[in-house]
Amino acid sequence: MDFSSALPTFVITLREGVEAALVVGIVLACLKKAKQSYLNPWVYGGVGAGIAASAMVGVIFGWIVQALSKSNQPYAPVMEPLLEGVFSVVAIAMLSWMLIWMTQQAKFMKATVEGAIADTLKRNIGVSAGWGVFSLIFIAVLREGFETVLFIVAKFQQGLIPSIGALSGLAVAAGIGVLLFKWGVKINIRLFFQVMGVLLLLVVAGLVVSTLGHFDTAMATLAQMDRKSAALCFYYERFARNHSCILGSMVWNTTKILPEDKFPGLLFNALFGYTDKLYIVQAVGYILFLLTIGGIYFRSLTNRVGGTIKNRKLAQETGSSGDAGN
Repeated sequence: MDFSSALPTFVITLREGVEAALVVGIVLACLKKAKQSYLNPWVYGGVGAGIAASAMVGVIFGWIVQALSKSNQPYAPVMEPLLEGVFSVVAIAMLSWMLIWMTQQAKFMKATVEGAIADTLKRNIGVSAGWGVFSLIFIAVLREGFETVLFIVAKFQQGLIPSIGALSGLAVAAGIGVLLFKWGVKINIRLFFQVMGVLLLLVVAGLVVSTLGHFDTAMATLAQMDRKSAALCFYYERFARNHSCILGSMVWNTTKILPEDKFPGLLFNALFGYTDKLYIVQAVGYILFLLTIGGIYFRSLTNRVGGTIKNRKLAQETGSSGDAGN
């Protein structure tokens, strides 16, 4: 049984799940502080509803994709790789935005959530307050779940194994939440997000490579089916001996050294988008993604660290001045 397809869903779900767990933990702590713990069931209800809604979205997306790719229309063979490519583009955009936005907004998360809860409790009482808390948790969980669903659909990862990866990620994320907020275990959550951020960056960069491959397969299939569409494959023998349809000449062919359908190539393919036949457009896309999105991400990390050090120095200087005045 091949468990490699569970790894990407585990990484994505763990990363997204911990973020959602932090929101849940902060809300529970706020309710306890405000002596409103009777609203805790609304929090758990929001978590359950958010997970269920995310799963439902995944089922609907999967059903639509299968129906279109297996339909009897003339261009049905083109639809599956084309839909994979389209969903992958959306997943790349969403996951990249989430990675950068979360890195920039992480230091404001606690204050934002606490402010939202305080405002909800101030404006509402009883059942109205419960629905306000429920809505906050539901939206937070659904947002993280939607990004995970998009990734799974983009890779057409259906069946038991990817589901095991997703459920395992959720379980570990829930465990981290319990350790942090229930048992008070000290975890370097900043380091966790930094490591997971780098891993997620590599996963999405691999998705860029596979996305371009999907579009190339779709165009090649269309060109074979329709002579009028043959011009879409502009990279033929006149340009390169080992060519693709739209991806240019081949950069490497490692099928004999590290095939993508055998371990460990299978693992690298599932997690990082490794392919034993890499073309020039894929290589350029991979590098450009790491330079742009990766560059923004690491600059965000640097700015956060620099800002934290600056604030600490300012606090120390202020404290020293106060002591001197006394």
